[in-house]
Order: sequence, then structure tokens, then C-alpha cells
Amino acid sequence: MTGWGPLAGVRVVELGMMIAGPFAGRLLADLGADVIKVESPRGGDALRDWKHIHGGASLWWRVQSRNKRLITADLQRPEGQRLVRTLIGKSDVLIENFRPGTLERWGLDPVDLRAARPELVVVRISGFGQTGPYRTRTGLGAVAEAMGGIRYTTGQPGGEPSRTGISLADEVASLFAVIGALAGLVRRGRERRGDVVDVALYEAVFALMEAAITEYRYSGEIRERAGGAYPGVAPSNTYRTADGKYVVIGGNSDALFVRLMGLIGREDLAGDERYRRNPGRAAHASLIDAAIEMWSARHTLAECLAALERAEVPAGPIYSMADIAVDPQYRARDMLLERDLGDGTTITMPGVVPRMSEAPGRVDRVGPVMLGADNDAVYADVLGLDGREIARLRAEGII
Repeated sequence: MTGWGPLAGVRVVELGMMIAGPFAGRLLADLGADVIKVESPRGGDALRDWKHIHGGASLWWRVQSRNKRLITADLQRPEGQRLVRTLIGKSDVLIENFRPGTLERWGLDPVDLRAARPELVVVRISGFGQTGPYRTRTGLGAVAEAMGGIRYTTGQPGGEPSRTGISLADEVASLFAVIGALAGLVRRGRERRGDVVDVALYEAVFALMEAAITEYRYSGEIRERAGGAYPGVAPSNTYRTADGKYVVIGGNSDALFVRLMGLIGREDLAGDERYRRNPGRAAHASLIDAAIEMWSARHTLAECLAALERAEVPAGPIYSMADIAVDPQYRARDMLLERDLGDGTTITMPGVVPRMSEAPGRVDRVGPVMLGADNDAVYADVLGLDGREIARLRAEGII
């Protein structure tokens, strides 16, 4: 189907549900891979029913399933398993995010799949990975965020642990999954062999935790919740402005600190030997933050941003979606894509990341509402089934 972008010619079978697997599939589809999403004929992906339903499917579904071809197959039945196994045998990448052991129970053991097609790259996403004592536990992004460490460090000092407001663990795991898929494809091109990529949600979160574990094992210091501050780095925080808004300011390099202190009229702090380097500033972060907020509190957000830009100090407002929707930078870089749902309704969705200069990705269509919308095309073109056979499979509830 797809013949554009850097992944033109790469066929991906997506067996995932909800977030982690399907988001990885979406990212590959954005870059031109022919992603064939397999759903159960008995209801399909649960994401179809999550939030803001329009025309029979959620808006999230329409974004998450963009550029994909949708087919159905009953993986609880041998004939459905056979169809998908044949499809995988004609594909380059398989993505799945079921509990470990599920593929094996369906007769889709990656060992067997790769024995039949050594070039296949199998990407497995689960809560705790394919090995270890927790492997069979039910995986959930919220649990992965908690056990990966990020919820412990998120929130106000002395307050309760908090979440980030998005499905962070699932989506970060998807990014690692895509990295693994692309690395597997590179290896395949070099050695004619694929690989099995094992991504655990909690490990994807843990991988974001910078040197927190290193610092703990070295000094015994546990990184705690710090609100809008960046622990151990100063100044880098969120500051209230005169109009009741907030500005994020990062003046944490030595040169930036000097410029920022000059802007706010605190050259005395810039000239103090104790604050010349980051360790000294971090030890007195509260004092420095108080000085900055004394300045920001006397100016509106717009005034603060203009002054900080002139001083070449990194700063920005805290955007809601309403702010993003009208921001000229987002528009200039095609990050606010508008697409028609086919009924006269136009929706806005995020653009394609990353941007490629010579073989850019794109969004050809939003996710279809109909279950098995591409059954006829995929089963005929890829598997070579005729119309009567496809009709029989449909009548018997196999697709």
C-alpha cells in the first residue's frame, strides 16, 4: 500500500492493543511502513471506545490508527492463527504488546516464526519483559511509572507522588520499541537475520531516570520530589509572574547564570564566588530562586519572556492545548495537522516526528472506524485469497 517515506517497502504486522504496541505501529506508519493492524472480529481494540467518541470511534483511535490498514482475524481459532502466521511470514516486522506467553498460546511463538523467516524482526512490549519473576504479571503503564521511579520523583516537595498527565510509560516504551525495530532492520540488512526486541514498560521508564540510581548507589542520596525545580541543577525552575501566570527559566550554565543575574539586577550573586559553578548554586538554589521570582513577580509573563529572550536566557511559558493550538511555531513546522473524518468534521492531530528532509513521513488517512476496513485488500493482495474464500472467512466469523 505505502510507497513513500524512509520505510517504504517495509511491512509491519501489529498485534497490539490500546497504547504501547499501537503507538509504535503509528510511528512506523508515519514514516511510510505498510502497517497492517490485526484486531479481533469481536469488538476490536479497546481504544476505539476511549474518550470523545465521534462517528463510532474515539478521536484517539482515529489518530493512533492513522496510515494503517485494518484487518480482523480471530486468534482464538486455528484458522485465524494460520492466516496471521502466513501474513507474518510475508512481513518484515511483528509488533505485539500482550502478556508474555500469549503469542505462544496462539501458535505464534517467535522462535517458530523466525525459524520460518529468519529475517523477521519481532518486537515484544510488555509490563515486565519476557523474563524474570514478574514476567507474567499484568502490565499497566501506571504501575510501570510507579516501579520505574518517575512517580516517586514527580510532585511537590513533601507532597504525594503524582503522574505526568499522559500515558508516559506506554509511549516511552513505544519509542524504545521503534528504536529496536529499526536496529533489527539494520541488522537484517547487514546479516540477513532479524532479531527479537524485548521492551518492558518499567525499564523504559527507568531508562529515563538519568543518573538517579548511580547517585544513590554512590552516595545513598535518593532523588526526591522537587516540584518545578531540577534537583541538583540551579537555577532551573518555574516562577510566578505579575499576571498570575508562570515562566520556566533555565539559567543553569555558568554563562547563562551571569546573564540572568544581570537581567534581574542581581550582579552581586553573579559575582559571588560561591555561585560561580553549579555545585555552589545548587546548594543555595532556594536563595537564587527567590531572587529570580522577586523579579518575575514584578512583570507580566509577556514582559518576562521578552526580556529573557533579549538576554538570551532559555525561557518559555507553560502551554495548555489551547496555547499550542494557536502557536505559530507549531504551525510553521506542520505539527498541527488537520484531517477530514469523511463526514465534514475536521480534527487536528500531532504532526510527524521526526522530520526527514529527503524522504519525509506524512499522514495519508485517519484511522478507519469500520472493523476490518481493509480485509478484502490485504487478504487478496498479500495472501492471494479470492473473493469467495474471503466471504467464507467473514461468514464464519474468522475475520
